Amino acid sequence: MKRLTTLALIVGLCTVAGLFLSSGLDDVAAAVVSAGWGAAIVVAARAVAVGWAGLGWFAVFPRAERPSLWNCVSLRFVREGINTLLPVAQVGGDFVGARLLAQRGVSGGLAGASMFVDLMTQAVTQFLFTVGGVAILAWLHGDGPVVRTVAGGLAIAAPALGAFFLIQRRSGHRVIQAMLNRFAAAREWRALGAVDVLYDGLRRLYSSPKRVIGAMGVHMIGWIVGAAEVYVALHFMGYPVSIAEAIVIESLAQAVRGAAFAVPGALGAQEGGLIALCAIFDIPAEAALALSLVKRLADLMVGVPGLVAWHFMEGKKDAADTEDRTSPDQVSVQQGTARAGGDIARAVSLEAMPVSRVPANLVGNHTVLRSMESDMGTLRKCA
Repeated sequence: MKRLTTLALIVGLCTVAGLFLSSGLDDVAAAVVSAGWGAAIVVAARAVAVGWAGLGWFAVFPRAERPSLWNCVSLRFVREGINTLLPVAQVGGDFVGARLLAQRGVSGGLAGASMFVDLMTQAVTQFLFTVGGVAILAWLHGDGPVVRTVAGGLAIAAPALGAFFLIQRRSGHRVIQAMLNRFAAAREWRALGAVDVLYDGLRRLYSSPKRVIGAMGVHMIGWIVGAAEVYVALHFMGYPVSIAEAIVIESLAQAVRGAAFAVPGALGAQEGGLIALCAIFDIPAEAALALSLVKRLADLMVGVPGLVAWHFMEGKKDAADTEDRTSPDQVSVQQGTARAGGDIARAVSLEAMPVSRVPANLVGNHTVLRSMESDMGTLRKCA
């Protein structure tokens, strides 16, 4: 798997280099500079969109077991940073987010189930967003090769989306249990227990269509907010587009990026897709590549704080684990030291006073006291 990821990364980098060289580095650089403050607005729009997606994650939880909104939003930034900046598939950060959420008081089964439901609501709304983009494109420019290509991709994506939903339902539970029964080894019972807990969480989350539909509504607004990146960046570059055209470019570019999930950061796929989509609206390739660079800048400016936050979260967890592992020993050492100190203090006090004046509550062992009396008598004789 690592080899395939490395190969995909190399191919993506070569594709990006070829596209930039063919479009002219100077022209692309000039287009990026012309974006000016528009780039800062794009970064702000991305931060809003990611935080809004955290609200969509928050919405899927039952009220009684709902984590804080801050946890969902902050961990959503962690997920975004891992998915966009690290050489992993574009869902690696989601599993990390579920694990970190479980460390914040949410049961492990519910945290994992919420991650799957959140991915499902995002996937469904992205599918609908892409369908809307294709419909707008067909309305603006009629049927064309881009419309037919994307429509074919949607026809393939629809069954895959349905299968992803079904695998989270009761039938999927049976399929996964059957697979574990066939392939799991000696620790099979643990895996089955984990699957049972996960599917119990999925059942509870999907039992409220109102919450799921509400989360989908939140995510749909987030996709539309993402279209503001295209609208603002191209306007500042001197290529004004309408809101409908910006939605077309953003929705289909996100579809291309999702299809290239195996390529880290969708390198090459995003750039090539934006060139093809912007060409429909007579926007030159250098402006499309500049738009991609501005989007990459937003990835960086929003993703790096997420990775830094992840680092500190993991550091706190390691410190807590270390404290949990050492605290019993430390307590026992402290208790032993306290006992030893008490014994020493008692011994000193017993030696310092006559035996007849030793308080009754300290005379707990007559044998020891007799031995001490004998030793003291021997010392007197020697004196």
